[in-house]
Amino acid sequence: MNFDLSPRAVRWLARLEAFQQRYLLPHNAAWHAAAARGEHPAFVADLRALAREEGLWNLCLPRLPAGAPGTALSHEDYAPLAEAMGRLPWAAEVFNCHAPDSGNMELLLQHGSQAQRRRWLDPLLAGEMRSAFAMSEPDVASSDPTGLATEVRRDGDMLVVSGRKWFITGAAHPDCRLLVVVCRNADAPEGERHGAHSLVLVPMDSPGFECVRNIPVLQHTALDGHCEIVLRNVRVPADHLLGGWGEGFALAQSRLGPGRVHHCMRTLGQCELALALACDRALERRAFGKPLAQQANVQEWIAESRIEIEQARLLVLRTAWALDQPEPPADLRACIAAIKVVAARLQVRVVDRAIQVFGAMGLSPDTPLAYFLTWGRALRLMDGPDEVHLRTVARSELRRAEEQRGRWADYFTTPEQMAAPVRLR
Repeated sequence: MNFDLSPRAVRWLARLEAFQQRYLLPHNAAWHAAAARGEHPAFVADLRALAREEGLWNLCLPRLPAGAPGTALSHEDYAPLAEAMGRLPWAAEVFNCHAPDSGNMELLLQHGSQAQRRRWLDPLLAGEMRSAFAMSEPDVASSDPTGLATEVRRDGDMLVVSGRKWFITGAAHPDCRLLVVVCRNADAPEGERHGAHSLVLVPMDSPGFECVRNIPVLQHTALDGHCEIVLRNVRVPADHLLGGWGEGFALAQSRLGPGRVHHCMRTLGQCELALALACDRALERRAFGKPLAQQANVQEWIAESRIEIEQARLLVLRTAWALDQPEPPADLRACIAAIKVVAARLQVRVVDRAIQVFGAMGLSPDTPLAYFLTWGRALRLMDGPDEVHLRTVARSELRRAEEQRGRWADYFTTPEQMAAPVRLR
């Protein structure tokens, strides 16, 4: 088995890391200072333009058509680049590879009409606008997306959307122009679940739309927002339906696979940085007459973090590889669910150990560790809680066991089997 990155991934990773080192890291402190003031730094637009000129643009879209701006890397080749971007919370935006736009562009590429692509996909690919994906709701358990209640009804040649959503990432960005809204069809039969929802493209300037607030997550207020929004009888033309009527659940689920690979690889990048910082701190900090690096418990933390990061990376890369296959393996959905659980739990453990090595400094904004810890904890709920994904993995395993039922009977050693005569051929 070959675990090396492909030559193409190696080339693009080198280019991206050089760009980050030369242009992004010198601006990192200024970005955080602006974010603390609630401002979107003007220099990000300049960096985005430079990244596009350098060809480091739309790297995360394997289905990018010929002639569209960007580089269509496979999921497997893009994964190490996502890991590198993860070290800086604002890096993915520079390369137009940030959520939720990456997933929305993928949806429009696969399911958008020609008119929808011209109006929304082309500006998104060019980096001229932003978008949001409105799924979670305060009044229902969003861990079960079949229960989402924001309603869409047909009214002649119009669609009317009513409901409330929250924790909608990106909705506070000044360039956000489009909401992809998951709605329950008003005419869905009672008890219908998987065929009862549709995706509706709602322009942000539609009458009846209101952004109520930007919700802090674990006391951290995101610059682009995790917003609560209200749609009060928002009317849009019927051609703003994305995909078919009743296909919303399937489309929303298909969007999550590549997005979770991106999230998980960025998480690995943050874990790698946390471990590197912890190692540096352990080498330079002394306690009880010797460096922290010589303390047995600190050595164990470092070793456990390295082992866990490597395990998680292999699982995520295997899932990225599976997504690239013409015929994905039967357990792909379980793999996607598994990496979501593994990556979020990994980040909490690795960053917590790093904070312990730093001591009180790890709780301050002087290092990125406090932010990484809150993000890791939030990931255990984003895109569904751990328990939902564990159920998916368990169901896949039990389904396989059902198919192979009785296969392992010969491994039992009952008294009757032990007393039976041995027959050799």
